[in-house]
Amino acid sequence: MTNASVVYVTYPHRDEAEAAARVLLEDRLAACANLVPGVTSWYRWEGRIQSDSEVVMIVKTRSELVPRVIERLRERHSYDCPCITSWPIADGSAPYLRWIEENTTL
Repeated sequence: MTNASVVYVTYPHRDEAEAAARVLLEDRLAACANLVPGVTSWYRWEGRIQSDSEVVMIVKTRSELVPRVIERLRERHSYDCPCITSWPIADGSAPYLRWIEENTTL
């Protein structure tokens, strides 16, 4: 087990995802945020099946920072019930995992 985690979040528009990524990086809550546009999400909302185009953001951070990352994302998110999840990184490239730690601040 490492000291790193991934946070996964979806956004309705790229500009909102970019703004969130910038805040996390400026605050040193994340070492990296990948934006993946063009995702189609199917989901049940208010009793109906719906689908929308979304942007996925994948954030790499220290595990201890995950609660702060989630809080910051929720503060700025336009959805009533945003998809924000996280999971620990079990293993990976040692230099990359060190880089995550070096580029985030507790």
